[in-house]
Amino acid sequence: MPTMRRLKYRKFPMFIPIGDDNSRRRRFPFIVLGLVLLNVFVWYLQLTLGESFSASWAAIPFELSHGVDLIDTQHLYVHGETYDIPNGPGPSPIYLTAASSMFMHGSLMHLIGNMLYLIIFGDQIEDELGHFKFLVFYVVAGLVAVYVQVRSDPSSILPCVGASGAIAGVLGAYLVVHPLNRVRVLFFNSFLDLPALLVLGFWGVLQILGQATAPVGQGGVAYGAHLGGLVAGLVVGLYLRL
Repeated sequence: MPTMRRLKYRKFPMFIPIGDDNSRRRRFPFIVLGLVLLNVFVWYLQLTLGESFSASWAAIPFELSHGVDLIDTQHLYVHGETYDIPNGPGPSPIYLTAASSMFMHGSLMHLIGNMLYLIIFGDQIEDELGHFKFLVFYVVAGLVAVYVQVRSDPSSILPCVGASGAIAGVLGAYLVVHPLNRVRVLFFNSFLDLPALLVLGFWGVLQILGQATAPVGQGGVAYGAHLGGLVAGLVVGLYLRL
């Protein structure tokens, strides 16, 4: 029986950011740096403790929507194939996985991509909000992202992992506060300097299209989490603008 290795990632494709204009930044981004180190440490735990650790501490929509802890191996049926999804005892209460999942990742490239976005776009939002408020905002955006993902597919037994729901909140705030800031991106084989409105706005459109067309319950990208975090970030961005 094949093993279902595709966790439902929260990841960022298409544009690869290289940097942005942060000449107006006044504070050193201690919280961004701390979050990067924490994500790297949790990835180390995932590598050393194995797949059962990742499955136990990931956010599983069925667990969060029903308030139960799925301990045994689950089975997913897709196009006539049966996939095993390993599981194990999670934290108590199981709702803690909504927080733990935002520091876990499905692959090394998943981790690197998310941390790249956080470093480039997070420092200026931390500068705008201050260290403590930025940390609260980051965690709340991540929890909103998990909530939206669970509501969009409450019966799914696929583990959801990734920081990109919270990072989508950072992008939403950045989009409102610094829409014309120049962002250097790698697009195919070219380096381009584009306004944040174009780079992040295009990414937002991709998430909407992805959510509208993605098959339910078959793994891949958690577009609902992206959109939930993005909306939370837009709200905070509007607060900062006002």
